[in-house]
Amino acid sequence: MPHMPSFVEPTRHDDPEGALAQVRAVYAQQIAHLRDAVQRFTAGESLPGRVRACYPYVRIHVESAVRQQVLENLGLSYGFVAQAGRYETTLTRPDLYAGYYLEQFRLLQQNHGVQLEVGTSTHPIPVHFSFAENDHIEGTMPPERRVLMRDLFDLPDLEAMDDGIANGTWESGPGEAQPLSLFPAARVDYSLHRLRHYTGTAPEWFQNFVLFTNYQFYIDEFVRLGHEAMADATSEYSAFVEPGNVVTTRVGLPADTTGPSLPGVAPPRLPQMPAYHLLRPGRGGITMVNIGVGPANAKTITDHIAVLRPHAWMMLGHCAGLRSSQQLGDYVLAHAYVREDHVLDEDLPLWVPIPALAEIQLALERAVADVTRCEGADLKRIMRTGTVASTDNRNWELLAGNKAQRRFSQSRAVALDMESATIAANGFRFRVPYGTLLCVSDKPLHGEIKLPGMANQFYRERVDQHLRIGMRAIEILREGGSKRLHSRKLRSFDEVAFQ
Repeated sequence: MPHMPSFVEPTRHDDPEGALAQVRAVYAQQIAHLRDAVQRFTAGESLPGRVRACYPYVRIHVESAVRQQVLENLGLSYGFVAQAGRYETTLTRPDLYAGYYLEQFRLLQQNHGVQLEVGTSTHPIPVHFSFAENDHIEGTMPPERRVLMRDLFDLPDLEAMDDGIANGTWESGPGEAQPLSLFPAARVDYSLHRLRHYTGTAPEWFQNFVLFTNYQFYIDEFVRLGHEAMADATSEYSAFVEPGNVVTTRVGLPADTTGPSLPGVAPPRLPQMPAYHLLRPGRGGITMVNIGVGPANAKTITDHIAVLRPHAWMMLGHCAGLRSSQQLGDYVLAHAYVREDHVLDEDLPLWVPIPALAEIQLALERAVADVTRCEGADLKRIMRTGTVASTDNRNWELLAGNKAQRRFSQSRAVALDMESATIAANGFRFRVPYGTLLCVSDKPLHGEIKLPGMANQFYRERVDQHLRIGMRAIEILREGGSKRLHSRKLRSFDEVAFQ
């Protein structure tokens, strides 16, 4: 039998705060046990046998799917279950997810009048997920001792971390509880660790509104605007965080009031998909990630950011204009997607439509009008709404027989890129509101290809405006209230209760 912490009896709670406090207590007990064993092992001590710690769980028993009529919750698309039964999920990092867990607990109690049961699950915490932010324990051990870890500690079990719940393919076994959330704790921990690797920043810094881009020019401008905001004592943003967890605090604010206390050192080289964060109280600021080029990166980063349950993510990038009437610098607001990216075909079948979300569409359209000061016919002249095609073939225009061109013409596509459909499809898959606003940077079907001089001039003229449009759209969404964003369009027939 593995050596485990002393057993703690499950507790039942009528108040969300009490349930959260017990989740914290169980998690702290289990993590402390695991970290203590790891530290002793890395110090050279011989452990008496296998060591195990397990995630806390929350469980509810619902006698009736009829919801109580709580006025403030009636418009929400989450916070309730569809039928009577037993529901549960494992939980992790209550320090990071405290506000999120508290809201989910409150909604379950208000909608169903149930008690929240909190206890210790049978799902092991993989040893790698117990390391603190700056721990690099494995690197301090000789190879022969690292090999022994698998005999003494639980390693990540990838079979227990699939996305069957999110994909709608998960089926419960006999007597098994139904899920409360899209992601079990181990899947969340896996993505939190991947985010550090790919973005160079800690998950604690990520905000609830996320912008993706496929060009460094946008990041350069975002950095400039971030530092400009930090020099303004009246700015609504409290800090700006760059890769390496380098924090610039707004002038006039003490450094320790802006977020988690993490040491920051600029990395010698940027990570694969660097992230930058403009912090605002309540995680209401903006995170921007340079995902680079291609659908593989777009899927990878959204797979992981999804566990943070953001309120919305949007793509701002460049595209090829497919219509002769378009001009370089015109905007394209995507209202449909042609998916030729292939990276999500196994998780989300191509026959699944990816709908446009009205709240995001309206915010982006209004933001274009606000920033460009165009309206009516003038707005239509610089922004076209239409289908965006995303391909995994960067040289699609060279395909023999113009087969790609024919497909795009049949789909009525007005623009083409390599990331937007992937980001939208993963937003649909993970119930994260999404949107796309692209800028036409070339028209290869009409002989206008990117040339260095022309491209540089284009970037200088358009990047600042395009980025400000994206940031203005987030302001509009924030002003409208985050609860309006989580549309029923993204919820399945028998949906999990957690947002």
